[in-house]
Amino acid sequence: MTRLNALGGALLVAALFSFPLHAAEQTLRIGYQKSSTLLTLIKQRGELDKSLASQGVKVSWHEFSSGLPLLEALNLNNVDLSADVADTVPVFAQAAGANLTYYARETPSPDAQAILVPADSSIKTLQDLKGKKIAVTKAAGSHYLLIAALKKAGLKFSDVSPAWLTPADGRAAMENGSVAAWVTWEPYVTSAKAEQHVRVLTSGRGLASYQRYYLASTEYAKAHPAVLNTVYNALETQAEWLKAHPAEAAKLLSPLWGKLPISTVVQANAQRSYHIEPVKSADLAEQQKIADAFYQAKLLPKPIDTQAVNTWQPASP
Repeated sequence: MTRLNALGGALLVAALFSFPLHAAEQTLRIGYQKSSTLLTLIKQRGELDKSLASQGVKVSWHEFSSGLPLLEALNLNNVDLSADVADTVPVFAQAAGANLTYYARETPSPDAQAILVPADSSIKTLQDLKGKKIAVTKAAGSHYLLIAALKKAGLKFSDVSPAWLTPADGRAAMENGSVAAWVTWEPYVTSAKAEQHVRVLTSGRGLASYQRYYLASTEYAKAHPAVLNTVYNALETQAEWLKAHPAEAAKLLSPLWGKLPISTVVQANAQRSYHIEPVKSADLAEQQKIADAFYQAKLLPKPIDTQAVNTWQPASP
């Protein structure tokens, strides 16, 4: 009897001490940014939290200013999963030696980014950008759009003066006239057109397809495929809901996007495909073009093979 009591006590102590460790292992840390539309909606509606709670997984959400610091946090194991980032960002992460896994992508949305100029600007063509100061976010999709646009115009990146600014600072710089042009993405494009009366010099159409990728740390992807499958399914479901309920989605996003008018949010979302697919090696052809362009512009320390990455595939339904 004494031996059984002692054994029972030992098991109870072991259970008490092992519980916090188990709980810590079952926390999914998701990094996102304001333009991470689908996961922002999922966060607001609480659906993923509920789905994963039934699997014993708690979700913690971490907001970042842009894609590059988000993937840096992922590489440093400060988050486990990233929401979507522009196609350029994984290229920089790969060049830095990050061991990340692609687990989903949004198909191309070339009109969801643009080069903007003031409505009364003397800049009428891409060639007119020569010698101008241009606001752009480093390593963002807009960065590659600028490189591609300059190349089309027969210009080099060194022919312009980049002002490395976040979208909020880029907007302010455009307003106060300290830059001649601003390269950005949705919802900033539609918002600037409505509120700042800017003119679109060019969108990404024919220059940069603008795909957005979702990534995970490779260690997490290998250890938790079921969690990734739940997240992937939630993305598909949320994308379908957004496209079927654009105004309702806009009402949820508006206060998170600086209280943008509902109509502006609806218009901005209409420029994105919000079509979720698994990532296959063949999908990464433009990633190679992006990597080569950044390397030639001396913005990457070395050439990289963009297909030499890890991809995760969802379970068959």
